[in-house]
Amino acid sequence: MRREPESLEAFLGELELAAGADARYDAALEGLKKALTEVAETGARRLVESMALLLQASLLLRYSPAFVSDAFVAARLESPAGAYGALPSGIDAAAIVQRAMPE
Repeated sequence: MRREPESLEAFLGELELAAGADARYDAALEGLKKALTEVAETGARRLVESMALLLQASLLLRYSPAFVSDAFVAARLESPAGAYGALPSGIDAAAIVQRAMPE
């Protein structure tokens, strides 16, 4: 990011394409922007993890059914401290399974 600042601008531009689609995503995006202004090498791994999760969420918000993106945002952005794969209540897990295994 320091050597090629235009790569960060392009990355943030990609994330902005999904802005407004989900309030939880928007909050996480604002948190990332703030973290980018305070980046230190000791927190670089956590920062890159956040960047990856936001890119995944951005793509899901733009190109997948709402029940898929909602599950991802709820599980990975809204409550990231949970175990990987653990979904919070209210997620349409049946629709996700049906989509993955159509009859």
